[in-house]
Amino acid sequence: MLNLKSAYLYFLANKINFTKFIKKIYFTTSHYSRSLKTKIPEQLYYYPNSFLLSSFTEYKYFSLKLSDINAKKFWKEYETNKDEQNLNNFIWLNLIDRKNDSIVIQKIIKNWIEKNGSYKEKSWESSILSKRIISWILNLDIILNNIDNNFKTSFYKSIIIQTNHLKRNISYEHNPVKKIEIMCAIILTGLVFKDYYENYNQGTKDLERICSIFYDQDGFPVNRNPGDLVELSKYFILIKECIKDAQEYIPDFLETIIDKNLNNLKSLITPKIQIPLFNGAVENKIDNYLDYLEGLSYKPKKLTNKIGNIQILKNKKSIVFFDVGQPPKKKFSSNYQSGPLSFEYFFEDKKIITNCGFGFRISKKAMLLSRLTSAQSTLSINDNSVVKFERNKILNKAFGNSIQNGFRTFDYSFSEDSNEIKACSSHNAYEESLGCIHKREIKIEKKNDTFKGCDELIKNMDNKIINFNIRFHLYPGIIAVKTMGGKSILIQIEKNKSIIFTSFGEKISLEKSIFLGGNKILNNQCITISGNLINKSKKIEWEFRKKF
Repeated sequence: MLNLKSAYLYFLANKINFTKFIKKIYFTTSHYSRSLKTKIPEQLYYYPNSFLLSSFTEYKYFSLKLSDINAKKFWKEYETNKDEQNLNNFIWLNLIDRKNDSIVIQKIIKNWIEKNGSYKEKSWESSILSKRIISWILNLDIILNNIDNNFKTSFYKSIIIQTNHLKRNISYEHNPVKKIEIMCAIILTGLVFKDYYENYNQGTKDLERICSIFYDQDGFPVNRNPGDLVELSKYFILIKECIKDAQEYIPDFLETIIDKNLNNLKSLITPKIQIPLFNGAVENKIDNYLDYLEGLSYKPKKLTNKIGNIQILKNKKSIVFFDVGQPPKKKFSSNYQSGPLSFEYFFEDKKIITNCGFGFRISKKAMLLSRLTSAQSTLSINDNSVVKFERNKILNKAFGNSIQNGFRTFDYSFSEDSNEIKACSSHNAYEESLGCIHKREIKIEKKNDTFKGCDELIKNMDNKIINFNIRFHLYPGIIAVKTMGGKSILIQIEKNKSIIFTSFGEKISLEKSIFLGGNKILNNQCITISGNLINKSKKIEWEFRKKF
């Protein structure tokens, strides 16, 4: 059965890849270019508020001045593929000097249309194209300032051609995040061009359908990536505010998904004003985004201690984010990181223990490394990752870098009383191959803010040798040294503040590690508890206690 399923997937992948190859050839033909040309709108229904695009830019106090730029050389001055993508998506339009740069902007767009008016693989990639349409529409006030009719006609025509391309090919896009980006662009064209009002009607229907698939009942992405709460809420809010400004009815599902997204996000915000690094999330400060939400009067109210199977334990000075979930379905697993029962630990607003983060902004190799179990603050056995990732290039090209196998989490519990906050869960990822269940219990003692844990290896298969490592990745910049007795680790937080890590009766060590959650590889340290067992089960207890 498994071989038959694998053969079917391989056949389907080849079919998908072949179809994509043929379509890319077809996209470059004059016949396809002509087929995208439909009625050119004569006028705009309204001008959207350019402020709505500010959540997509990372600079709060920055203004890009174009007055001294040679518009003809603008498209030749990028250094990397990433620079080229960033120029082609036009999100940078929101950073320009809006009083003086409209003439230069018109020249830059005119040159872009002349070179990219028909399909080009790099500049017409779906995510880049969607962002470009969104940015053009949200910056209509500056783009169309003091223009001649020839430019206006060419500009409107280009928007419609690109939108028609997105509409024709959205069914071939399997990434739900990119699909939502595409739908946002299509919906906006239906709002500003009444000739294409159907784009709005169909786009909102398609958006409701994808939201019902991509979000669980609590409004958390089924791919289990907290980062998508941030990124996709930006598109939902943008759509809602534009619908409101266009004096259209705001669909109920859109109000609901925004409320759930923002409530979940509020619960997950760490003391560093970021999100915890689980399952594809990267390190980004979101304080500017929170200011943006406040400026639009979005005030999430509901807080919960468990979101998307991430359990939150919070006391006076201690916060722990604990992943008690299992992998998403294969088709949603392209960003999944194999760290079941991993956690991140904060003390006095300082991040102490971290996962490595998702290295996609660094390199493909960094992204692969960041998906391994050893890169998470959890247990690994015999240096294995709990899931295997698809290595077949044909399958990956068709379906993305998905997982091959899954596992089950069970026996989850959470309790809180006047003395402690405690959470517990188990997983069976090592059961079939090594006959071992991993159970992790963590708790915060309220009186002294001590953070304790117990990892239990439950053996149900004899004669299988197990070498285990329990890793606690220290956040970059945190300094740690082994104490004189060698039985504990001193973790320096500030000059006169430190934490003692202890594991009772176990071998502990400090190792070199790397952090991949930002834009470059950073060195850090990793506390490791290591050992082995053959036939017996074992409990490994450890704790983080403030040094007085």
